[in-house]
Amino acid sequence: MTLIRDIREWDATAWRRLWASYNEFYATSVPIDVTELTLRRLLDPTSTMIGRIAERNARVVGFSVSVLHESSWTSSPTCYLEDLFVDPTLRGAGLGRALVQDLIDLGRARGWARLYWHTQADNERARRLYDSFVEADSFVRYRVTL
Repeated sequence: MTLIRDIREWDATAWRRLWASYNEFYATSVPIDVTELTLRRLLDPTSTMIGRIAERNARVVGFSVSVLHESSWTSSPTCYLEDLFVDPTLRGAGLGRALVQDLIDLGRARGWARLYWHTQADNERARRLYDSFVEADSFVRYRVTL
């Protein structure tokens, strides 16, 4: 059975392990101080960052990291699903779907206006999952590193 829940202090080691795998998957790295700051934000109930954990058989096997923010297009908060990762040995077991559905359910319960995310164009496996929830829109992302 899969349980999706808020991240807790005792999940830190497992989250760091999955976070490292997530960064490896995207062939990138996040400095340790930023990783630790992200973890502190996820554990802080006053933060706009939301950390959710997928747990199976009392083992942390996936996570989502989201950011709740105001929008000029809605009167209710909007949620950006920034990161989603599942242990590669458990892919295809419905954990990614459960993590996305969890945010949809959470958003409906908390009155969010929308949930959105993006992924790399060639991430076919993720795109098949995401396409089962909603069709991708036509927006193109631009990003300036400062």
